[in-house]
Amino acid sequence: MALPLPPAELDPANRAYFDKCLEKIGFVPNVLQAYAFDMAKLSAFAAMYNDLMLAPSGLSKLEREMIAVVVSAVNRCYYCLTAHGAAVRQLSGDPILGEQLVMNYRAARLDPRRRAMLDFAAKLTERPSEVEEEDREALRRVGLSERDIWDVSAVVGFFNMSNRIASATDMRPNEAYHAQARTLPE
Repeated sequence: MALPLPPAELDPANRAYFDKCLEKIGFVPNVLQAYAFDMAKLSAFAAMYNDLMLAPSGLSKLEREMIAVVVSAVNRCYYCLTAHGAAVRQLSGDPILGEQLVMNYRAARLDPRRRAMLDFAAKLTERPSEVEEEDREALRRVGLSERDIWDVSAVVGFFNMSNRIASATDMRPNEAYHAQARTLPE
């Protein structure tokens, strides 16, 4: 990271969170390390991320990761494209889908629901002032509930913020993300 902020001592809750990351994925994501200079900011970031990306939702975890990748592609966020591209590859079992979403989600063969969600995510990122009722109605037509539309919007908003912090600080992804889930299923 371009801002050499010294890490604070982890409080017990954040120490446990870092330990859980080590146990589950083998490393602590650099985004968490970047926020570790301030326990309140780290806690808030982790709580919002975990709520949006892991809590119960009408959107699958894969769909939420797909949204993160499309937002990050629009914003050209190296950190999030690398980290969340890896998550799409892992969750989908399809390394080609992960690469398509990173490069141009429109090249992917998506069902109408996912295509509508990603079109909405791209528009909300590129031209938020142009989002209108017809955009929400397009999501309803493919089966998204009002709560699902909220969840899509919240994931889009979170990753627009995260992309800007990552870009502003030259946050670099953990090298492990580059190699994850790149083998085609047999």
